[in-house]
Amino acid sequence: MKLEARSLVKRYGSHVALDGASFSTGPDDARVIALLGPSGGGKSTLLRVLGCLLVPDEGHVCVDGRDLPHDEVGAQAERRGNGFVFQGYNLFPHLTTLQNITLPLQEVHGMSALQAEQRAIEWLHRLGLEGHEHKRPSQLSGGQQQRAAIARALAPRPRLLLLDEPTSALDPVMTGEVLDVIRELAEEGQSIVLATHEISFARKVADQVVFLAAGKALECSPVSRFFQQPESNLARQYLEGLSRYR
Repeated sequence: MKLEARSLVKRYGSHVALDGASFSTGPDDARVIALLGPSGGGKSTLLRVLGCLLVPDEGHVCVDGRDLPHDEVGAQAERRGNGFVFQGYNLFPHLTTLQNITLPLQEVHGMSALQAEQRAIEWLHRLGLEGHEHKRPSQLSGGQQQRAAIARALAPRPRLLLLDEPTSALDPVMTGEVLDVIRELAEEGQSIVLATHEISFARKVADQVVFLAAGKALECSPVSRFFQQPESNLARQYLEGLSRYR
């Protein structure tokens, strides 16, 4: 996977979330790209632009040599090839775990009810949720809900999995459960873009790091170089601050 952004700008009213962000992940393919940086720096907005959930006001993004579309028809087609996992799980509370996965498979990806159920059960079992298929989200722990959200994202077999702070609402045990799943997926070759503050995890799993602050991409480098010799003062301060009590 190769990502390139050219002068990205995204505004929300008077707030500029991305302020001319530009980067390239380099000549080598990356399996996992970590978006790091302080809160409010633009990580979540960039993730949504990469996944075509948002269209930038200015600039362009290129994924594996393809410019991402700016029109809604093209963006919708692009979104179907991606899987998304957000901080708040976004499971439908009135549906069972199984139904949360089968519904988009049928409605968005055109699978039959039988195909969708088989695929959903495959991923629920793969992610350790056997026996929880008919529970509603309120009957699951936070870690189980996040694993269900990951199963929903992976069931269509996406080209790209986009994860936005997937452990931010979890306690340490549940965080470990979810990070183990993500690590296994990465080891199996799933392309992942991950926005996270879990720097020790990013250091172990990511191939490339994009460091964002104040809407700008201040660094883009291989993970070993970023953690050993960050180029910007902001990146050094960020790493020192996060590692001080870990």
